[in-house]
Amino acid sequence: MTALLQASGITKSFGGVQALSDCTVDVAAGSITGLIGPNGSGKTTLFNLITNLYRADAGEVRLFSAAIADAGDWRIAASGVVRTFQTARVFPGMTALENVLAGAHRHVRAGAWQQMLWLGRAREEERALQAQALALLELVGLAEFRDTAATDLPMGAQKLLEVVRALMAKPRLLLLDEPAAGLNDGETAELALLLRAVRDSGVTLLVVEHNMSLVMGVADEVIVLDAGAIVARGRPVEIQRDPRVIEAYIGQAEGPR
Repeated sequence: MTALLQASGITKSFGGVQALSDCTVDVAAGSITGLIGPNGSGKTTLFNLITNLYRADAGEVRLFSAAIADAGDWRIAASGVVRTFQTARVFPGMTALENVLAGAHRHVRAGAWQQMLWLGRAREEERALQAQALALLELVGLAEFRDTAATDLPMGAQKLLEVVRALMAKPRLLLLDEPAAGLNDGETAELALLLRAVRDSGVTLLVVEHNMSLVMGVADEVIVLDAGAIVARGRPVEIQRDPRVIEAYIGQAEGPR
């Protein structure tokens, strides 16, 4: 399958700490790729390098076959890459619905003067976007909170809100950083259904997540990071049996007592 994301030989240090060492990651178009590893293994650092928030010390990241070394954040977003963060980042002073609508800002076609005068095109576009936003809120069980201030929602609801806001941007590649953090079992099950539906619609996903049940249930491929290096990759059933993965997750916990 065609790789939408290619990160080759990525190395990054902060001071004297080696965060990533010669990491190579390919994410196939139309897939869900899970990125897992113990705390501090470099998962979020890799996300930040992919979106050019950090610059790699060595290696290259290519999105849609184009190198991103000199691309600004806005150019990466305009190419169709959308990400979320470990901690939910909802917009204060806005309702849940307004937060979701904000995700569609780069797709708005009505000009500023059409919006100010509330002309026909602006009205039609607003109605269509509201319908899309409400459908997404309904999908994750948040429709009843459409008029609630986003910052008043529980953390789990804010995480789901961030995911649906990202979907309103119509991404080609969606990077999710711990989307299930703070979710209960029911919300996690809804998230799993949503991620599969998003993939089936043609969006490619790279997901950092600590919830192994979620990752193993939705991912087409899983990549395992440990101490800044990739130690395994493969289908979920292969990863669950890999002794290097068992060592990374269990061996450390069963160290000297």
